[in-house]
Amino acid sequence: MELWNITLINSFFLVGILQDSRSPELVCAAITFLYLVAMASNGILLLLIAMDNRLHVPMYFLLSQLSLMDLLFTSIVAPKTLVDYLCGQNTISFTGCGLQMFLALTLGGAEDILLAFMAYDRYVAIHHPLNYMVLMRPTVCWSMVAISWLLASLSALVYTIYTMHFPFCRNQEIHHLLCEILPLLKLACADTSQYEFMVYTMGVTFLLIPLFAILASYTLVLSAVFHMPSVQGRQKALLTCSSHLTVVGLYYGAAMVMYVLPSAYHSPLQDNILSMFYTIVTPALNPLIYSLRNKDVLGALKKVTGKESS
Repeated sequence: MELWNITLINSFFLVGILQDSRSPELVCAAITFLYLVAMASNGILLLLIAMDNRLHVPMYFLLSQLSLMDLLFTSIVAPKTLVDYLCGQNTISFTGCGLQMFLALTLGGAEDILLAFMAYDRYVAIHHPLNYMVLMRPTVCWSMVAISWLLASLSALVYTIYTMHFPFCRNQEIHHLLCEILPLLKLACADTSQYEFMVYTMGVTFLLIPLFAILASYTLVLSAVFHMPSVQGRQKALLTCSSHLTVVGLYYGAAMVMYVLPSAYHSPLQDNILSMFYTIVTPALNPLIYSLRNKDVLGALKKVTGKESS
């Protein structure tokens, strides 16, 4: 009980990528730039999807939810990282650490599930084009979004409560960009080996099930695309699918190394770089990947800017 009381009144110290870097000013500038890009690009994409009637279709509705998740995900990490560096401190309260962990797990898990639903959306659009608006009607789309948020938040709540119930020792330096389960468990004064194994097993399962669903959907999608008689239709379908697959590759590439690779192959610097990638770099790149080669989004942008200039 005494150790628990000490934990409640003490703060943790986040020793992230800025503290481990040889050029923290350069890294700080890069994080600032990427955060501004993520805020601007995701914000503009959300605005365009809301304003342009041509984008009021299931594909762009799900894309708007992805942009919202990315915007929130980067906002729970980047601002605090920058403020801590500029103020010369890197503390986070016990409650703040638990809240950051819950939000990060919720947003990461929700994005994981949503990417699988977005792959299913492409499958329906290619395989059942005539029934697309029926199979992907608004109630179905909202159910997909609700399931993504609900499953992710419930899982995050269980993990957060159980992780934060451990007593922690006086050495309260978390060698990570943010409060996450495994770096925090290294500070526990109790045996956490069984819990760490459960976290690893459930994390791998939570990642692999949606990934297999995505791969199955795109196997069927690509099979149908290559049998299309129209070259123009084939190119348009491939362009749309390639954007989604690029986003999936960015997200799952970092997540697989971070959560599937055994802990023996991890190092604090490597984990910090990976955390920066999927919490700051990926949210900045996702809307650019979807919009730069998307004629509908570019058309909506020209329409909005045209109105503003007139």
